[in-house]
Amino acid sequence: MSTQLTAGQRAWLEAALVQRQHQLDRRLEDHHQGLSRAEHAHELREQDHDDQPQREDERDVDMALSDLELRELGEVSAALRRLQAGAYGRCADCDEAIPFDRLKAEPWALRCVGCESRRERQPSR
Repeated sequence: MSTQLTAGQRAWLEAALVQRQHQLDRRLEDHHQGLSRAEHAHELREQDHDDQPQREDERDVDMALSDLELRELGEVSAALRRLQAGAYGRCADCDEAIPFDRLKAEPWALRCVGCESRRERQPSR
């Protein structure tokens, strides 16, 4: 059985989440150069028409990276909301406390290791 987080552990995790949120915000802003996602995609499409096939591959990679960063930013923001609401650090499936070491590795984790492992083994729907 896992124990609840101490005040020090919660503070450390909150600082890690806030730091990651700022990093992702900066990366996305730098990546998109102040443009919206749609504007950025359009700009990539318009560059170097003579290299169209290569540019399409680069655009696909660029957009996939942006998608990953946006998804992680959403997960980090949701974890901060759970922290503020007092619902942070509990497994979404079994409601057991998520161990501090797991949260140190992935502060936005929704599940304990056991439940996450079971979820990953389930066939995709």
